[in-house]
Parts: sequence; C-alpha cells; structure tokens
Amino acid sequence: MSKTTVQDVSTEPEPERAEAAQRSVGAGRAFALMLVITGAAGVLAAWVITVDKFKILEAKLAGETYTPSCGINPIVACADVMESKQASVFGFPNPVLGLVCYGIVVCVGMSLLARARFPRWYWLTFNFGTLFGVAFCTWLMYQSLYNINALCLWCCLAWVATLTMFWYVTSFNVRNGFLPAPRPLKSFLAEFTWVLPVTHCGVIAMLILTRWGSALWATS
Repeated sequence: MSKTTVQDVSTEPEPERAEAAQRSVGAGRAFALMLVITGAAGVLAAWVITVDKFKILEAKLAGETYTPSCGINPIVACADVMESKQASVFGFPNPVLGLVCYGIVVCVGMSLLARARFPRWYWLTFNFGTLFGVAFCTWLMYQSLYNINALCLWCCLAWVATLTMFWYVTSFNVRNGFLPAPRPLKSFLAEFTWVLPVTHCGVIAMLILTRWGSALWATS
C-alpha cells in the first residue's frame, strides 16, 4: 500500500536510483519553515534596498542627497553599494531579481507546509537556483569588500539567507538520494547540516573583520 502522508524521508534507507527519480517527496515542517523564513528575509532585504534606491534617484533629480537608514559610516554605507555599477549587473537593479527569486522560495516553503510533494527534477532545479544565488552573492561579496569598499547591511541579510537555504536544500537532496553521496556524508548531514551554513557565514564574517576591523563600528 502506498503512503498517503507527506513526510521528510531524509533519514530513511537509501533508495535505488530509479525509485528516487520517479518518486515525489515532501518535507518536514522545520525545513519548510526554514525556506519561508529565509525567503522572507531575502524579500525584506530586496524590498528595502529597492525602496532606498528609488529614494536616492528621487533625491538626485531634486538636487538633494538621500542617506539610507543603514548608512552608518564610510564603511557601512549602503548608498555607495546601491549606486555602484555592480548593483545593476544585469541591466536592472539587483534587488528586482531578489524580489522574484526570494518570493519563489517563500512559495516553495508555503507549499511544503501545505503538504505538497515534488519530484526529483523539481528539487534539483530548486537546488540549482540556490547554487546560482550563492555564486552571485559570493561575487557581490568580493565586489563589496575589495572593489566598492563599502558594506550594505541589507545585502548581508540577503547573503546569510541565501547561504542558509542553499546548504539545507543541498542537504535535503543528498539525504533523499536525489544527489549521489557516500553514506558517511548522509549520516553527517542528517545530524549536522547546521554546521555548513554557520561555517560559511563565519568565514565571510572573518573576511569582513580582516578587511575593515574596528572601522566597521566607527560612528563616522
């Protein structure tokens, strides 16, 4: 008899490849909530940056200067990041892309909370999307630290959200047999997935501290 309940099968025995390719998988409440929260954090960051970008443009047209609320000092200066050429690398403001992509993540999380199930190709496509997000965020981090020479706090929130969702989605796919991996790695991910985003974010924090040090919290 086939199962009718939705469950996270990430801790079940490894399925055969053919079976993994054919079956549809749902997720546990914690995983779904993680997607909703990280997606919402990304939407919030993209929305605030978009609004501030409009305000900067309006101020320029009026011959004035607008300083976003996250502009604390010459280093933590969101306006410098928003006005850089890297902030519109695809020909339009990057936050517009964020509004769409993070919105999709929220939709996936909400669907899982509603006990939706998705096939292997869907999970792998979703995983690829989060991988693209990590790659893009990594490029933006490098540009911010070493070319723009300024840091945007809302961008940092989007970075953390993207890294977190990527590692958990990757772990989910590995544990469900959608991505090939040795059994010891599956066992590790079943208990310690949280180590990966924490370590990744910790490395970024160390790079930021190494780059600017105490200048980060200077008043002006």
